[in-house]
Amino acid sequence: MNLKYAVNYISEDEYLDGEEISEIKHEYIDGEVWAMAGASHAHNQISHTVSRLLGNHLDDTRCRVYSSDMKIKVEDKFFYPDVLVFCNDVNEGDYFITTPLIIVEVLSKNTRKIDQTIKMAAYKTLPSLQEYVLIEQDFAEVEVCRRNNNWISERYFLGDDVTFESIGLTLSIEAIYHRVQNEDVLEFLQAQSQEA
Repeated sequence: MNLKYAVNYISEDEYLDGEEISEIKHEYIDGEVWAMAGASHAHNQISHTVSRLLGNHLDDTRCRVYSSDMKIKVEDKFFYPDVLVFCNDVNEGDYFITTPLIIVEVLSKNTRKIDQTIKMAAYKTLPSLQEYVLIEQDFAEVEVCRRNNNWISERYFLGDDVTFESIGLTLSIEAIYHRVQNEDVLEFLQAQSQEA
């Protein structure tokens, strides 16, 4: 027996109206609405740290940093990136933007596939986007894809520095994982303390 499930597609306006009153966030992909799950301690710590470090660096510039509550609109999709940098003087709307400079996603087992496929493909179509950054939460690895490098993936690990070229900021991978206690970070800190 074949069972068919009805999918209730809604318009962008219905989605945006619903998000204003919803107690949970949803992403919108081609007319379908997807509820977002809560995030772990590590995920929240990484997002907060990256947002703070980028924000401090950009404090006296026209750029702004948003963390997880500002939507990105890409064609007929709306996503909530974990961190984004926006440097456009034009107000694009109260609840979403279309011209990010940098997008950061913190990966988990549940989000990795969509962040590395659907979101990456959509984000790369945004002419303003210069860097797409994927940060693992369960181990220490930062992946950066840059427009000026044809979106070729570059990976950074503990002991490395990563440069956000579009804003002229270099951070150590240790700084990004500050206060995160995954196995990689704990082993790295233990090795450093033994060397001291």
